Amino acid sequence: MQAVIKASKSGDWSADSLGVVTCGGHVLEPGEYTIETVVADGPGATAALPGGGFILLDTEVTPELAAEGLARDVIRAVQQARRSAGLEVSDRIGLTIAGSPAARAAMQAHRELISAETLATGLELAEAGQLDDDPAATAPVTVGDGEPVRIRITR
Repeated sequence: MQAVIKASKSGDWSADSLGVVTCGGHVLEPGEYTIETVVADGPGATAALPGGGFILLDTEVTPELAAEGLARDVIRAVQQARRSAGLEVSDRIGLTIAGSPAARAAMQAHRELISAETLATGLELAEAGQLDDDPAATAPVTVGDGEPVRIRITR
């Protein structure tokens, strides 16, 4: 029995297509073992598949993913500002977005995506506070992981 336990801990086991489990060279009978999927702690999510097997997803948010998420939040906020301004979906716009250095860096990395998705003919990234006194700018909108930005749209 000790040899079987040692073999199972070292990964020296297999299950064939008929469900026969062999561990350390010993065939085990049903009821003498359980097979479980154990996922180590850390960022991730698992799900069992109905036909057997499982899916393991890495849910760690990298800086690149965070920047893309912020950019997509900005796009959503710009589209909302367009609707609030009564613009048509097809209207081309000039766009100024003011935010922190971190927010501006994320927007700069995804500048083309933001411009294309919002139909912006020009995109200016301004320092936080630069649009505070601009009556045409939106109230601060939170994007990404709590970054406030202000948006000004011109036709």
